[in-house]
Amino acid sequence: MRIADQRDGAHIKITYRNEEWELEGRWRVQDAIKEVGLIPQAVLAVRDGKLLTGDVMLEEDDEIKLVAVISGG
Repeated sequence: MRIADQRDGAHIKITYRNEEWELEGRWRVQDAIKEVGLIPQAVLAVRDGKLLTGDVMLEEDDEIKLVAVISGG
């Protein structure tokens, strides 16, 4: 995993439940989700209150919240 250097303020912050990751560089949403060990189809990515699709490019300093997909019948 490409973790951001603690001295460098530029990173992508990803939060899911009580876990948090910081990645450096640019990532597509689905690739960032895989990089932190989650299944892209099991979570929704949200940035600034807006849902993101898997092909959206994340930029440094983005803060992304992942929300579990829940289905029922």
